[in-house]
Amino acid sequence: MTDSYIVGTFDITELVFLAFVLFFIALVFYLRREDRREGYPLEDEATGRVESLGGPLSRASPKIFHLPHGRGVASPESVARERLDVPGKRAFGSNGAPYVPTGDPLIDGIGPASWANRKPLPDLTHDGRPRIVPLSLDAHIAIASQDPNPIGMTVLGADGGIAGKVTEVWIDRAEHVIRYLSVLTETGKTVLAPMAMAVVKGKHGKIIIDALNAAHFAGAPVPAAPDEITFYEEERIVAYFGGGYLYANPRRQEPVL
Repeated sequence: MTDSYIVGTFDITELVFLAFVLFFIALVFYLRREDRREGYPLEDEATGRVESLGGPLSRASPKIFHLPHGRGVASPESVARERLDVPGKRAFGSNGAPYVPTGDPLIDGIGPASWANRKPLPDLTHDGRPRIVPLSLDAHIAIASQDPNPIGMTVLGADGGIAGKVTEVWIDRAEHVIRYLSVLTETGKTVLAPMAMAVVKGKHGKIIIDALNAAHFAGAPVPAAPDEITFYEEERIVAYFGGGYLYANPRRQEPVL
């Protein structure tokens, strides 16, 4: 019989078992270090007290992202903590209680209308051109003849009112899809509405965007430049329209049953 002991009564089976235990412990520490890169330190909802990040065993080294097109580097850990005064009050005094808006939630950015302070830079294609631009600026992309052309159609809001007319579409050069509809509102202001929230009724020449009532369209944020849109501006526009699914009408904030 072959002797499997290594030292004394310590055999290969025990060695493999201990190696597995040590590996598993190291794996747990590694995963805990990695999952604390973003979203930490935690903050108490009631008091606002910021908790400690913990020691070196629970905190990984900063992760650095090298941005394309010469935009430098980014590290989530290097972003300063923001002081935020929520434009709302808690529905009741408990952790996890929802906020009730005290102003205009679509503008204040509360709940589903909230946004992230992304970089004021446009998204770029692989060759460095602005990715999302008006259709009229790119001669290589056109709306298929088999599809209804949104330009010239009337836009209706959730209340059935006329929000305006589509004067232009903004396309994604990388994916060849429509991202935004340029809507000339009844007040004379031109805004961008997310195409993903639009239902095109081509036979009737209408587009329904039920995220907002017709009167809300004129208050939507707009890009500063007429031929490009930044990450931050996209955040603001989508947040404004997305928040309408809860805040556009009072009945949307009440339970269904």
